[in-house]
Amino acid sequence: MNKRETYTVEIAGLTRHLPLFEVVSGVRIAIFNMLGDTYVVKAAAAALAERLKDTPAQVLVTAEAKSIPLIYEMSALMGLPYVVLRKSYKSYMGEAISAETHSITTGKPQTLYLDEKDKDFVAGKQIILVDDVVSTGSTLEGMQNVIDKAEGVVTAVAAIFTEGGADWSHVVALANLPVFTE
Repeated sequence: MNKRETYTVEIAGLTRHLPLFEVVSGVRIAIFNMLGDTYVVKAAAAALAERLKDTPAQVLVTAEAKSIPLIYEMSALMGLPYVVLRKSYKSYMGEAISAETHSITTGKPQTLYLDEKDKDFVAGKQIILVDDVVSTGSTLEGMQNVIDKAEGVVTAVAAIFTEGGADWSHVVALANLPVFTE
């Protein structure tokens, strides 16, 4: 069995070895998956909460699924409620607001849904968008579109990592991951 190559990162004082996966021919990325890593979730949430402490906000918003533990912990630390945009529609969501997005890791279009019950919750509120990794910006754009349709106001965008060489200066992030090309 071949051992998968990894990329070593530091996340809020913790060291992790992220596996490298090819996402398109000749392009590999370091895959960050914090699900089940309580230490990374707590450390990253604390670091992001500290960096965002002076940002006006009333609600935190993320897309499911890998960022859910992060936003939960940030919510507890910051004393703010949170909303999760779903990636599939359920009948109990009623008249949901939606926007399409394209994730580099799934390689296909996805739709983000804001549950009907959460529309009034974000309308007119100051929102911080939270994600685990910002790679192409497509998920952020989808989240922004949903919040715009719900008449919320995005005051900041936060992520554990940005990825690649794009200008991510508007994202409050702990570090940047390189994209590996052959």
